[in-house]
This record gives sequence, C-alpha cells and structure tokens, in this order.
Amino acid sequence: MVISGKLLRDALISGANNIFNNKVEVDELNVFPVPDGDTGTNMSMTIKNAVDELQNTPDGATAGDVAKKAASAMLRGARGNSGVILSLLFRGLSKGLAGKETASAEDLSTALKIGVDAAYKSVMKPTEGTILTVSREAWENTAALAKTSISAAEFINAYIEEAKKSLEHTPELLPALKKAGVVDAGGMGFIVILEGMYAVLSGGAMIALAGDTKPKTPAAAAAAEQEPAYSYNAEFVIKKTNEARDTAALRAVLETIGGNASVVDDDGIVKVHVHTNHPGKALEEGLKLGELDTVTIENMRKTQKDVIKAGSQGSKKAPAAITKDTGFAAVAAGAGIEALFRDLGADQIVRGGQTMNPSTEDLLEAIEQTPAKNVFVLPNNKNIIMAAEQAAQLTDRNVCVLQTRTIPQGISALMNYDPSDDFKANRAAMTEAIDRVGSGQITFAVRDSEYDGHKIKQGDILAMDNGKIVFTEKSLTKSLVKLTKRLLTSSSSFVTVLYGADVPDEDANEAYEALRSKISSDIEIALVNGGQPVYYYIISVE
Repeated sequence: MVISGKLLRDALISGANNIFNNKVEVDELNVFPVPDGDTGTNMSMTIKNAVDELQNTPDGATAGDVAKKAASAMLRGARGNSGVILSLLFRGLSKGLAGKETASAEDLSTALKIGVDAAYKSVMKPTEGTILTVSREAWENTAALAKTSISAAEFINAYIEEAKKSLEHTPELLPALKKAGVVDAGGMGFIVILEGMYAVLSGGAMIALAGDTKPKTPAAAAAAEQEPAYSYNAEFVIKKTNEARDTAALRAVLETIGGNASVVDDDGIVKVHVHTNHPGKALEEGLKLGELDTVTIENMRKTQKDVIKAGSQGSKKAPAAITKDTGFAAVAAGAGIEALFRDLGADQIVRGGQTMNPSTEDLLEAIEQTPAKNVFVLPNNKNIIMAAEQAAQLTDRNVCVLQTRTIPQGISALMNYDPSDDFKANRAAMTEAIDRVGSGQITFAVRDSEYDGHKIKQGDILAMDNGKIVFTEKSLTKSLVKLTKRLLTSSSSFVTVLYGADVPDEDANEAYEALRSKISSDIEIALVNGGQPVYYYIISVE
C-alpha cells in the first residue's frame, strides 16, 4: 500500500488535531518551572498553520504537492525551538516526496532521513535526549525495514514504535529529565502527531478535536482549534486584609472554574490570573482575601473574532523599499521596553518573548518591513533564535541574527552599534557586547518542580542569573536586591532595572530605594517602567 495525496492530507490534519488535544499533557513534561512558550503549544501552533493551508487542497492533489504545501506552511508558522525542528522534519518529507504521485515506505524513510539531517544541522550544539534523538533513532531502526515489501502504513507504525523506545530512553541522556521523572516533551509531541497521522493511514477515521462528536472537514478543524476554552481572561490584584485565609484556597477554587490559574502572594499583595467562563465567581473568591485593587477582564472570544476578521480582511504587506544601509528588527513585549528599543534605533518591533514565541512568518515580515539592505535581528530569547534564523533564509536581504537571549543583551547590542563602521565590524562589536552584559530576571514558578538542586513550589518567586535559576524567594524586593548584588562584578558601573506590568509604580520605587541603599554609590542605577509581562523585574548590569 502507498499513500495518496488525499490520504496524506487527511493524515496531517488528524495529526494536528491529536497534538492539539494532547498539548497540555505535552506541555506538562517541561521540567523548567518558569512561564514558557511550552513545547506542546508551540508544536500544535506550528502544524496548525499547515491545517489552514491544507483545508482547501483538492482530493486529487499528489502526495508531493500535499507535503510541499504542509512543509511551507509549517516553516512559516514555526514557533519556538520545538516548532522549528518539527517544521524541518516535515520539510524533509516535502523534499523526499517531491514530484511523487504517491508515497511508499521507502519514500517515507528517505524523506525522514532528509528531515533528521536538516534538523541536526539547524542546531549549533545538538543535545541528545530530545526530539532530535527520537526522530534519528526511529529512522535508524526502520531504514532496513523500509526496503522490504512492507506497506507505507506499516512502516509508519514501525517508526512510531521505535520512536517510543527512543523516547523512553531520553531520561538516561538528559539528567534533568531523569530527576524530574519525565521523558522529553518534544519527542513526545512528535510521536503524538505521528499517532494522529497513523489513525488515518491505517484505515481509521480522522481524529477529531476534543469535544467534537464527528471528524472535521479541514475548514472546520481549523476553526475549532482556534476557539478559546474559556470566554474571559481575568486579572486582578488584592490588598490582603484577611491574613487567616490561605491563598491556596483561592487557587483551588479558580482551578475548578477555569484554567491557567496563577495566584502570587507578595507581602500581602495578591496577584491573580485565570481563564474562566465565570469571572464574577473569581472576583467573589478574591474578596474573601481582602480589597480588590485593580481588575482587568478581557472577552477572549470577542478578541479572537476581531483578530480573525482583521486577518481575513488584510493581506501580506509588500516588502519595504530599501532606503538605508542597515536596520534592526527586535523582539520585545511591554510598552516601555518597546519604546526603549525604538529609541535605540530599532525599525521594527515584533511583539513577543517568553510565553509568546513569534512565528517564523512574524519575524520574516519584520525583516522585510525594515527599509534596509542589511538587517540585524535581535530575538532576545533563546527560544526565538531558531525561528529567526529560519526567517533569515526566506528573504533576499542580508540578515544577521544576533544571539541575544535576553532583553538586556539586545539593548547592549544596539547601544554598541556604530553607524560609521561597516556591517562586519558592527556584527563583531555587537556580538562582543552581548557577552559583556549580565542579565537577571525575576518571575514566578508555574509548576511544582525540583530543578538544578532547587525544590520549587508553584507560585514561588524565581530569580535567574543569565537564564539559570539561582534562588527562590517570598519577597520581590529582597529578590531584586539579592539578584542584583549577585550580578555585580568589580568592573560593573551601571545597573538598569526594568519593572513589569504586574509591579505597581509605588512598589517599584520602594524596591529601587532598597536597592540603592545596598549598592555602592559609585554604581549608577536606572529604574525604567518596562511594562513587560511574565517578568516582575529584568536587570541589566554592565
């Protein structure tokens, strides 16, 4: 048996539905406890982009045409490192099936090998025990089988079984996985997609989206996947007056009426976030703790409909005319941080960062809207670098993706740009500047975890030194002082503190005064309202 274009199309949609249905379970395999653009979500959004493209593909399309359309859409919709690697694996499928009416077992094996090679080449330092290992070992252990008389569907089933064996071994290759008692999230997500595809390839029905009673047409599947699980996004701050009531009780109630619940108690100021269909109940429970200070409630379904409507009415922008030699595109979130990057010369801002990984398409558009022959891209997050590098390959402009993993690194790079130097000299100077700056972030734990020697509880304040968790705290102010002192060196002369959307101005100023009293007067300290989500404070030390 070979796979026709129609069968491959339906299998891809089924795989996309399966990862959407199981993305939370895949997300929960992430061992890093900070808020993140989680693996399952990123992989689901990546392949969902292919569903949107495939929904109008005719039944008579060839396997090669279907694979090409899916791979192109996935590459442009790729989000996060896991999404980029997934798109490269399917790009291999496209190359291996190019010009083919149908796909045999040997065709699929050849295509998977192309994808595995491309995925490995895309990572500067490939880490074993990840989706890379799972996809490679599954291919190695089925390559000989593909040359027999086995059917294409039987080959995929065998590949899945070998992938599962490899996945079970990932904790032996990555100590963090073994300590947490989990397998690799990316490898699991890949298998979930393949299992969804096999449901169709084996002659069964297309996997429907969770909650549906019948398989979806491509158009219906795409529409259903976009539907939010809850109607409202509620965020509010409580000035705690009932000290006898535990915030854990509030979190427990929120989890029964919604999802994505977060309750952080910082010296009597309780910050709450939840997605729910009953925001009134959430507020009532909050009142049991004390007085409501600020309340924000957003209708997510209405917002989604507005976005979809705007997208359907719009069209892709034409590239900006080149009017200068060098330009910049930066990824940032928060009005203050975005303004800071613009003041430093950024032509385009891509809104995103931690928990909000922009797609390859988003980054490509920013590059092409920069009116310059040479474009420097500042990802400012380690999980965005790969998507930026893929975007750089899709444009005719000369692009350099600087390896900025934090906002302070991005700011430092821009500050060291010299318009009198050429592209090569600036690339060297800006790269050197990235290594000189110390970056600190203070955020909260989204899950219980034991990570790198730290026993962490959901809601704990986490302090990170250049991306590494170094301690937990109960007080934001103490965290700021302690982390900044840790970042300082004998040559440090300037500290910038960017405070986030969840930190009131009054609290930020008090924290600044506490920091000022503990740091040498020889060191200049600047306090800036960054307005960023996720991070209470971002600290830059130079």
